[in-house]
Amino acid sequence: MESQNLTGVSEFLLLGLSDDPNLQPLLFGLFLSLYLVTLFGNLLIILVISSDPHLHIPMYFFLSNLSLADISISTTTIPKMLMNLQTYNKSITYRGCLTQLTFFSLFAFLESLLLTVMAYDRLVAICNPLHYLVIMNPHTCGLLVLASFVISLLTSLLHYLMMLQLTFCENVEIPHFFCDPPQLVNLACSNTFISNLLIYFIGTIFGGVPLLGILYSYAQIISSILRVSSSDGKYKAFSTCGSHLSVVCLFLGTGLGMYVSSTVLSSPRKSAVASVMYTVVTPMLNPFIYSLRNKDIKNGLWRIFCRIILTEHLCHIVLGS
Repeated sequence: MESQNLTGVSEFLLLGLSDDPNLQPLLFGLFLSLYLVTLFGNLLIILVISSDPHLHIPMYFFLSNLSLADISISTTTIPKMLMNLQTYNKSITYRGCLTQLTFFSLFAFLESLLLTVMAYDRLVAICNPLHYLVIMNPHTCGLLVLASFVISLLTSLLHYLMMLQLTFCENVEIPHFFCDPPQLVNLACSNTFISNLLIYFIGTIFGGVPLLGILYSYAQIISSILRVSSSDGKYKAFSTCGSHLSVVCLFLGTGLGMYVSSTVLSSPRKSAVASVMYTVVTPMLNPFIYSLRNKDIKNGLWRIFCRIILTEHLCHIVLGS
């Protein structure tokens, strides 16, 4: 699809998080470290799940896709920010901005939908355990991920087409470290009523509907767990949901915070700082949440490290498997 610039503006300026030149090296080092940790952590999760047959179940299939979405969100925003910090050049081309906006929307929507699918997976596993592998068969799991991707892709394309209809004046300065749709709409010279309406409608749908789906799933899960007589059974059921609940609270909580801050905070720069939690910190923390709170992932990590350091025979003796 060929992007047409209706105004002749060739580039925008990403103002970033601070104008203080003394902070640029510090910000570069900080965000480079966060990005490398995000890449390493999420790639390690994908490696563990793909290489360990014990983890070839629906829950971890969805988790590997979530890790891929986390890597994609970070890669969409952070490298350009690092390049601007390193070169002291804040510009981004018109087409580059539209591309970044489209891919960021795609992967943010995808993560929201994947978290909803993972909640449904936990619902089936706890409320209908005898038929879990029948209901959540590989074909169904693949369709759920594919449907999430297609819906996210269509919605991100809607964002792209909406931005193509806007006209911009000269010297557009975006008070953010990436091309955020609400910020771009606010900087347009043309009438933005329809665009603002669409952005808030899409934000409400992709924030509210997944949240309602997750709340419904966990209401059913809690109701089912409370009917379990043994305390050990209750603890085991709750422990399988702990990591997912933590990620949901982190992602949707920070996402909702950024959504609200963009309308409440008077300073767009403060809104940009608030969005760091949603776009940078959350993708970095997800692997730690799943590796620290999940026994299966920890065992998978030990199996990989064991096979690297020890022989296969010694590895089986150490792990007892």
